[in-house]
Amino acid sequence: MYFLCTLVESYETLSNRNTIWYEMWISIQIKMINLNRRTFIAQSAILTGGVSLGLYSCQDNNSNLLKGVRDFLHRVANKDGSFRPGIDPDYKGTSDTGLSGIAAPAYATIISSTFGWSLPYPDKTREFFISCQKPDGAFYPPTGSMDQNAPLAKLYNTLQGIISLRLLGVQPRYDPMAVVNYFFNNGEFKELPLYSTSFFPLFFTALEEKMPDHINSRMREYLINGQTEDGYLGDHVASTFHAAHYFRLIGEPTPKAEVMIDRVIADQKEDGSWHLWEPEMDVHASFDALFILRQLGDPKDPRIQQAYKKATSWILKCHKPDGGFTHFPDETISDVDSISFHVGGLVETGTLQIQKTITNEEILRWAHTMDQAKHYPGIR
Repeated sequence: MYFLCTLVESYETLSNRNTIWYEMWISIQIKMINLNRRTFIAQSAILTGGVSLGLYSCQDNNSNLLKGVRDFLHRVANKDGSFRPGIDPDYKGTSDTGLSGIAAPAYATIISSTFGWSLPYPDKTREFFISCQKPDGAFYPPTGSMDQNAPLAKLYNTLQGIISLRLLGVQPRYDPMAVVNYFFNNGEFKELPLYSTSFFPLFFTALEEKMPDHINSRMREYLINGQTEDGYLGDHVASTFHAAHYFRLIGEPTPKAEVMIDRVIADQKEDGSWHLWEPEMDVHASFDALFILRQLGDPKDPRIQQAYKKATSWILKCHKPDGGFTHFPDETISDVDSISFHVGGLVETGTLQIQKTITNEEILRWAHTMDQAKHYPGIR
C-alpha cells in the first residue's frame, strides 16, 4: 500500500509537481496511442481507475492517521489546559516532554495549528501558558527534569511559551527580552549547545520584532565559522538543522547548502532513518534531516525523492495502535514529543498536508510548515 500511495499521493496535482510518476503516466498513455481504440480505453481505464483507487486509499489512510493523532492529544489533555506526555498519567515523558512541562502543551498547540484543529480546552491552555511566565519575563513550567532556572531551560521554555501564546492569540504578560539579552552580555551564547542556535531568530519572529543587529551579526559569524567542509556543525544533523533553520528565518541563503545536502543524503541509513548516534542524541534526527532536504534541496532531485520515500516508510513504523508515535520503531510508549516530530517529518516528505489557510507557518515550532519556495524576509 505504501508503494501505491507514493505512486498516487496526489493524482490531481501530479502534473503540477512534474514528478517521475506523472511522467511515467504520460509515457504509458503515449504508448497506448498505438493500440486500437477499444484496447486504449480499456487499459487507460484500468490505469486511471487504479490511480483513483490508490488515491482514495491513501487519503483515507492519512485521514485515519491524523484522526488517531488528534484523538491521542484529546486523551492526554488535562482540564487545566496542560497536556501529559503520554496516556499513562505516571509516564514522565522522553526528550523534550521529560525535560519540560511546557513541551507537551506547546507541541499539542503547534500540531493542532498545523492541521486547523481546536484544542480540547483552549481557554485553559491560554491560562496555563500565561501562568508559566514570571515577572522576570521567563517561562517556568510546573514539571520537568531540567533545572528550570538554568539559562538554556529559560530560553527553551520562554521560546515555546511565546510561540504558543502567539498561536493562541495572546501576548506575553511580561517582556521576555531579558531571557535573550543574557546570552549576549559576554558571549554566553557560545556556551549553549549548537542545537539551540535558531532559537534566537525564532524568538524574535514569534514576537514580531526585529532581531538586533549585534545579535544577528555575532550569531551568523559563530555559525559560519563553525561549519566544516561538508556544511555540518558539531558533526551532527541536529546542530546542522538549526543552522539551516537560522538562515531560513533571517531570509539568507544557507552557507554550504549543497554539500550539506550531500552529506544528509549520504548519512541516511538503509532503513530510512538517520539514527547514527546514541538514541538520546538522535530522537529528532529524521525530522532535522528532512528539514534540510525540503528547505535547501531541489524537490525534483531523485536522491531527495528517494530519501523521502525511505524516511516515510521508517516514520510509519513508529506509528502505534493508540494513534501516537514513538521515537523509534521498537519502542512501545507513544509520546507527544515523538508525535510532534514524526508528524512534522511526514509533512516535510509531503505525506501529510497542512491546513490550506495556515498563517505564521514559520513559527510553528521548528518550521516543518515553511514553504520551500517562499522567501522569508526574516526579522532583520
